[in-house]
Formats: sequence, structure tokens, C-alpha cells
Amino acid sequence: MSSVLLDERLVRDSYPVTELPLCQLRLMDDTRFPWLILIPRRADVSEVFDLDEADRQQLWREASELGRMLKALTQADKINVANLGNVVAQLHVHVVARRRGDDAWPGPVWGHGKPQPYDLNDLASMRDHLLARLDGLKQRL
Repeated sequence: MSSVLLDERLVRDSYPVTELPLCQLRLMDDTRFPWLILIPRRADVSEVFDLDEADRQQLWREASELGRMLKALTQADKINVANLGNVVAQLHVHVVARRRGDDAWPGPVWGHGKPQPYDLNDLASMRDHLLARLDGLKQRL
């Protein structure tokens, strides 16, 4: 998919979905939370301010549109968009659908409980749902 080498933890903990104009889109391997990760295809970038202005705008455009799409797809109460990077320094942005009463509500999802990995059928289904919604979205990005 992407020519930029991904941090091994991103590869281990998520599945590739598609390429957007700036970012590789991945699905976090935890069924408790519909959780997408955007990873800009730029080498040696660890902070948002390491991107040029056009790429910063594109990153937030992609995060915003994915958040809107994920909220509609999952009927979420809230979408969390975050860039931390304390464990994985490579710049990546989390877009997480949250529901009142989910396993971590109202706290953050990071480090809460044990992830519940997708089985192959659920993974294929979630990826198909995402790709179907992304067809129209990609034209706006």
C-alpha cells in the first residue's frame, strides 16, 4: 500500500483499509471500539507541525470526513480524534467511535482493558462497510 515504512506496532495492532490522498487508513484490531488510524505517507514525521501547511490541512480534512462517516456508520454518540505519539512516535491520528456505556466510557480508550481482536468474518465485514462508505468520501478529499 504505502511506500513509507510503518512503525511495527501500527502494523501489528491494525489492518490496512485503503489509501487516502495523504494517509494510509488502517482499522485498529479491537472490536470494542470502531477505531480508525490515519498515517500520513511522509517520511520522518512525528509531529503535526512537521507537515507542511497543505499536508496539515489535508490531514484534518481526512480526519474530519472520516469522523463524520464513522459516526454515521456506527451511530456513535461521540467521535474522538487524537494524536498522541507517546508510544509510537510516527505521526498517526486516531478516529474512534464512542458510545455511552462502551467499555471505556467516559474515559479514554487507550490502555483500557484487553483488546478484543476481530475474527476474519467480522474484519471482512467491517472493512467492506468502510470501503463502501469511502467510495463517495474519497471524491471530497
